[in-house]
Amino acid sequence: MGMLSRVIKGGIAVKAIQMIKREASKPQNQRKAREFAARVREQRRSR
Repeated sequence: MGMLSRVIKGGIAVKAIQMIKREASKPQNQRKAREFAARVREQRRSR
């Protein structure tokens, strides 16, 4: 049972990583990520 659950969890993790890579390659998501990073940097500076 333990080995089966590890295999299933591993498969889910692989699929999640593939989806993240696919979404991260889209230009609109790259723009959102840059804007988010800029906001975080600005918040850190203001503290």
